[in-house]
Amino acid sequence: QVQPVESGGGSVQAGGSLTLSCTVSGKSITSMCMGWFRQAPGNAREGVARMDTAGNTDYADSVKGRFTITKDNAKNTLYLQMNSLKAEDTAMYYCAADRGWCWSLSADSATRGQGTQVTVSS
Repeated sequence: QVQPVESGGGSVQAGGSLTLSCTVSGKSITSMCMGWFRQAPGNAREGVARMDTAGNTDYADSVKGRFTITKDNAKNTLYLQMNSLKAEDTAMYYCAADRGWCWSLSADSATRGQGTQVTVSS
């Protein structure tokens, strides 16, 4: 069973940076398409970044140029580097694994972790 576990969230001032990690057990990330999505209270879920098995990436317009998705195959871990953070980036962030993340930022999120909270103060 694939089980992602997110970490690295926290509180930061606007303009700051955070790096989220998602360590996966149960399957190698080299064979999975994965993504990061976020959800703030009262808001719809928003896919922010994805990576396919070839390492190709895609980003939501709202984070393009500020967020970077990477992975470390040896650690079986997916990362989300977040720079120039804004108050509107405040949300619970989740990583998810599903073949839909190979081509869509709106892929299924059933296989996800417990999330990590990011709070950006202005």
